[in-house]
Amino acid sequence: MSSTLLTRRGAALAAALTSVSLLLTACGSDGGDTGDKAAATRSVKAENGTVKIPADPQRIVTIGNTNLPFIDLGGKPVGVTEVSDSELDVLPEEQKTAYEAAEVVGSSGGEVDLEKLAGLKPDLILVQFSPNDWKKVGKRLESIAPTVSWGLDTEWKAFAGEIAKAGNVTGTLSRQTAEFKEKVAKIQTTYRKIIDGTSFVDISRGDWSDPGTFYIADIGCSEIARDDIGLDLPEAAEGKDPLAYESLPFEQISELSKYDVITYPVDADGRPTEPFVPVTKTNSWKSLPAVDSGSALGVFCPGNNSYGPVLQYLDSLDRALATLAK
Repeated sequence: MSSTLLTRRGAALAAALTSVSLLLTACGSDGGDTGDKAAATRSVKAENGTVKIPADPQRIVTIGNTNLPFIDLGGKPVGVTEVSDSELDVLPEEQKTAYEAAEVVGSSGGEVDLEKLAGLKPDLILVQFSPNDWKKVGKRLESIAPTVSWGLDTEWKAFAGEIAKAGNVTGTLSRQTAEFKEKVAKIQTTYRKIIDGTSFVDISRGDWSDPGTFYIADIGCSEIARDDIGLDLPEAAEGKDPLAYESLPFEQISELSKYDVITYPVDADGRPTEPFVPVTKTNSWKSLPAVDSGSALGVFCPGNNSYGPVLQYLDSLDRALATLAK
């Protein structure tokens, strides 16, 4: 047999083996290469049904109330809707940078610039806004990319967990959950006697409040103080609107004298929030026994829809309760 024939047969055999090797590699990769990994999917249950989403989404757009919770979990969205300056001001610098690096696609959930959003080529859209906004743009969002939507009544811990799962940022959630449990347990143990023997009321006032009014806060951070810490705080009767929905005139401030301790909103520096300042200037406030005795406690609540701000709230509450223990 000639050497030329052997060479041709050897080349043919090598080519065949190479083809088989490539075929086996392709069949056995099971999503191991970048392309297959990007194509892998999983399913999550949401307000808008069971949604098939990327296993490892890379280009996430957050809309409505999902913006800051996703960033709090370490996410870096490519698109966001607007949040208020007051919300941005209290963010840690790293989170503020992550928000400002994203493209703003609308002022609110129902005012999304769909063309701009589509231009970002998202592989996942996270949404929490009103049912009316969903009726307005929901189906159009779903036509752009897999969209996961949550109702406004979703409990904050469940909300954080579902965002972490959908956005594939569960590692941060695990650390935050552990820290939350640790802080709650510390406060309960350290201030057990105060918690068990003291009546509290949490009052507030927003920039939306009518002049000369305040409200009793039984939602928001006060829910955490009541339901997780165990503070004796007033709340609405079952089936009734929250107490926070009712504006009370300044004339009723004197009725707060029946509570041992009053908590009220302060900023990160411990100063009464701007909307609440008018309350502190009234004679009714100044004459309250809790105010006179130092039992009116300012507490900082940067938010209550994700663990990061809630942890800051618990730290502030801890410091406030410490003044009662002296």
